[in-house]
Amino acid sequence: MAMTQRSASSLTEPEVTSHTRKANVEFGREICDSLEITEQREWLVTNGIGGYASGTVGGNLTRRYHGLLVAALKPPVGRTQMVAKLDEMASYDGSEYPLATNRWASGAVDPQGYLNIESFRLEGTTPVWRFVLADALLEKRIWMRQGEDTTYVRYSLLRAGGSLRVAVKALVNYRDFHASTHAGDWRMQVESVEHGVRVVAFDGATPFYLLSSSVGFEPKHEWYRDYFMPMEKYRGLDDHEDHLLAATTSVELAPAQSVTFVLTTNSQTELDGTRCLAERVEYEVSLCSKWQGSDAQAALSAPSWIRQLVLAADQFIVKRSLQGEPDGRSIIAGYHWFGDWGRDTMIALPGLTLTTGRSEIARKTLFAFARYMDGGMLPNNFPDAGGQPEYNTVDAALWYSEAVRQYFTATKDAEAVTQLYPVLTQIISAHLKGTRFHIHVDDADGLLYAGEDGVQLTWMDAKVGDWVVTPRIGKPVEVNALWYNALKTMASLAPIAGKSAEPFQKMAERVKKSFVKFWNAAANCCFDVIEDPRIGNDASLRPNQIFAVSLPESPLSPEQQKAVVSVCARRLVTSYGLRSLAQGEPGYQGHYGGGPRERDGAYHQGTVWGWLLGPFVLAHLRVYGDRKAAQSFLEPLGTQIASYGLGTLGEIFDGDPPFAPRGCIAQAWTVAEVLRAWRVTVD
Repeated sequence: MAMTQRSASSLTEPEVTSHTRKANVEFGREICDSLEITEQREWLVTNGIGGYASGTVGGNLTRRYHGLLVAALKPPVGRTQMVAKLDEMASYDGSEYPLATNRWASGAVDPQGYLNIESFRLEGTTPVWRFVLADALLEKRIWMRQGEDTTYVRYSLLRAGGSLRVAVKALVNYRDFHASTHAGDWRMQVESVEHGVRVVAFDGATPFYLLSSSVGFEPKHEWYRDYFMPMEKYRGLDDHEDHLLAATTSVELAPAQSVTFVLTTNSQTELDGTRCLAERVEYEVSLCSKWQGSDAQAALSAPSWIRQLVLAADQFIVKRSLQGEPDGRSIIAGYHWFGDWGRDTMIALPGLTLTTGRSEIARKTLFAFARYMDGGMLPNNFPDAGGQPEYNTVDAALWYSEAVRQYFTATKDAEAVTQLYPVLTQIISAHLKGTRFHIHVDDADGLLYAGEDGVQLTWMDAKVGDWVVTPRIGKPVEVNALWYNALKTMASLAPIAGKSAEPFQKMAERVKKSFVKFWNAAANCCFDVIEDPRIGNDASLRPNQIFAVSLPESPLSPEQQKAVVSVCARRLVTSYGLRSLAQGEPGYQGHYGGGPRERDGAYHQGTVWGWLLGPFVLAHLRVYGDRKAAQSFLEPLGTQIASYGLGTLGEIFDGDPPFAPRGCIAQAWTVAEVLRAWRVTVD
């Protein structure tokens, strides 16, 4: 049976293109015609509840995490790949032109639609392709609807000497986004419904829909097997999988006409592509307006990559409904594979919300996480499938204290501080008394001790099986810098809550006096961990000591602060962040790659972390007072919006030049700390 076809007369009206904004990310054929390059540049669109769509500029799926509809079935987690991709073929003036690209396990690349891409750009966060087919110019764009697991794919014929036909194959799946499918004889239910088809993967599965207001679909059921995913091969994981051809359609476009396909879990969603695109544009315009309204002068001087990061910041902010608080908020730590993590949320919160003029989101997030405080600790993470959070982190609650401080500094919201003060008090009390994983204040010196065998508690938390790569048991330098900062924060906020500052001030003074134990006079910098029961004081040169300078309250002398910045600048700073371990140190690894054990073994053993550049810039500004010099460290990382994760900033980079990007393509605390540091350096 032939694919369902519609004539041009039944299509939507021409798309209004006057909304187009200046693209901060844009490529021509010099990038688009190389598959090796385009498949390493990945786009991302999100929906504010944990769902997303993502893929490569070239069109092939290189990761298990790619897909046109990755729905959050238990927002913001429970992410499930439903629609993998649309494979398109254009027919024009008697010739056929592939628009799609696929790699196969056999080694073949077929079709090779990337060769027909004339340009790619981001309009806000919306990816836009232009395909040149003889004298015809066909445009494609993808976006999601805010608050809904709905993806729109729109095709517009901008120029042609006659009509052009686009044939589409819809390839679907239904799996956890961490998995891959080898279908066997799996039989899904695919049936026609009004405006399209309905897919039910198995009994009890959430139905999803392939819809259009202007063209029909023909249900199919044919497994396409052995798609090859090169990034999964690089990561030492299952590198091929199967997708189901669930429906086909064909549409004839006349010049200046458009058609929109809607991929959704909501059968009643809006199908008007023009209206929904305008809705998306209006939403992003509002984000920019809030940012500009928070500091118009700073916004005027901002480079284009900062403007793009303001939009990227929103991609991490998600709704997390709570009992009695359906509009609660949280922060996704990174795309594609992270959920909302307590430590990451608190570190990223100020940069993602306060510097972008969205203090109301900061407030909701702080109150949402306050509900999860237990034993003076915040959850490390929330499981992808839902369930009880895990509390294996020593510093998340201390970062929470710092986030509250920054929130009050920005808003002067005394009511919020008064309401949250008991939560902050609980943090201090629990650490004085002692809580999970041997986390406690040492009565002998007032410093914070943490850790036990088999548990990773600091942000350097890689673990493979029973192997904790960087255990850091004892008194870690950044944890105690945060502890000192938290005590000073309590002293400053106490009068607002009608409490006495004196007890906290006394404890802080004791911590500052004891902090001298961290000073390694031989190296003229700080030990990374002191009183480790296995090795004593750890003199490994790591970036954690930078927080003893970058946090608002420093326990170091001015001379010591300058020395710390100096050693980090000479041994750890790179173009895109700070190494997690200095070159030449025992265990240093300059390349992040291989299987899970190899990658986790390198994760904090030399790998460069982008988010650390923010604290370094703030520390540099503190000791040298040169805003222009401090800000200049951010510029190379800012250019990364045109590489790897497009329009955003990734997680990590190799420790050795040329510092190739690795890990998540979009990382919340990288974006946040760059925005925050840039904002401070322009004041």
